[in-house]
Amino acid sequence: MAFAGMTSEFLATRMSLYHRPLSLLYGPDARRAIAEGRGGALGGSTSIGFSQVEIIERQSERRIVAYAPDRYPPIETPRPPLCGLSLDRPRIMAIVNVTPDSFSDGGLLPDAQSAIAHGLRLAGEGADILDVGGESTRPGSDPVSVEEEWSRIGPVVLGLAKAGRIVSVDTRKSEIMKRAADAGARIINDVSALGFDRLSPATAAILCLPVILMHAKGDPKTMQANPTYDDVALDVFDELQARIAACERAGIARENLIVDPGIGFGKTFRHNLELLHQLTLFHGLGLPLAIGLSRKSTIGALTGEKEARERVMGSVAGAVQAALFGAHILRVHDVKATREALQVAFAIADPEEIGSC
Repeated sequence: MAFAGMTSEFLATRMSLYHRPLSLLYGPDARRAIAEGRGGALGGSTSIGFSQVEIIERQSERRIVAYAPDRYPPIETPRPPLCGLSLDRPRIMAIVNVTPDSFSDGGLLPDAQSAIAHGLRLAGEGADILDVGGESTRPGSDPVSVEEEWSRIGPVVLGLAKAGRIVSVDTRKSEIMKRAADAGARIINDVSALGFDRLSPATAAILCLPVILMHAKGDPKTMQANPTYDDVALDVFDELQARIAACERAGIARENLIVDPGIGFGKTFRHNLELLHQLTLFHGLGLPLAIGLSRKSTIGALTGEKEARERVMGSVAGAVQAALFGAHILRVHDVKATREALQVAFAIADPEEIGSC
């Protein structure tokens, strides 16, 4: 898999200087600071700005400086629309798992008809994208065959696409990517950042679909067996940077790439918290930022809730915080609760734009 260790590709792209936006501003405060040259646009946003930057060098003390115009183009450049969806506000990607063993909702959608109905219900609740998956990648899970995975998701992708919904396919396999695209999927979401299947980069280049590159350290079967990093935020940043470069060399257009730091995939509880705390760092990759922490064990550890299905409130809080840090795509189970929380949070942060959520 792509992030099994310190590969030569990773070492070659290891950065010496990083910029983490700080002192975030919202709504009219952000727009005023940006217009006056006192602040930058976080992730290309028109409603979230930053007025300070943390300068980070490995093995050196971090320092904070005031924003300076024209110095942070990767952070500030507007992100292109995704399948016709503008990314000037957070977009909700709803999870539609057609699996018997996913950590939260495995076995709840036993057939295509129930999965399609569930996806349409989530769309009705406000989901912008429906992410359909047929292979669990929870810690300790085993892979399934191409035919088994496709038998689970094929009719669901086709049904939701025919209903006019934007469908994402959650898969690590190039053959599934091709079949899903033929069935109407418009986004590829790969937890291995196109590193599991050697044919995936070339396949994605041919399909010309947007691809979410998620960071995962190791295979799902073993990824939680003592994951270690020199500096988790900087290492994940560099490894995603390396995968972006590899995808571009394979012929994938940069405007078709999205990054996800991969909460819970080869990270400890502390690693996950540190990644979320430093989430604005990843805007420096210059691409749309996706985040998925819905119902995960980190939420359970923070709230004390052992049952994944009962982690709704903690998950919604995490999603709102990620959105306030400029995340463009939120991958969630609980669409209605997330949408309503975002509406309230952004109405307070940006009252001039109320009604546009």
